[in-house]
Amino acid sequence: MRRLYLKPGDKVKHMNYFTWGVGEVVEEKHSDLPGGFCFVKILFQDGNERSFINDLGNELCCYYTGIRLVNECSIR
Repeated sequence: MRRLYLKPGDKVKHMNYFTWGVGEVVEEKHSDLPGGFCFVKILFQDGNERSFINDLGNELCCYYTGIRLVNECSIR
C-alpha cells in the first residue's frame, strides 16, 4: 500500500540544499504494478527540475532525504 507524501501544486524546500530555493511539485507518477515506484517531479527556483521517490513506505522517500512542505519547515 502506497503512502504518498506530495501532490501536484505542493510547495517544498530541501533541508540540505538551500540554494535550490522553493520548489513546486509539477508532476506525480506511480506504477500500477505491485512493488512499483511512486515519483514526483519538483521544479525549483534555481530552474532545475528534480525527481524524487514519493512513497513514505520507501526508505528513500523524499521526506526522509530532506524535502519538506514549505508550511512545515522553519527555514526562511
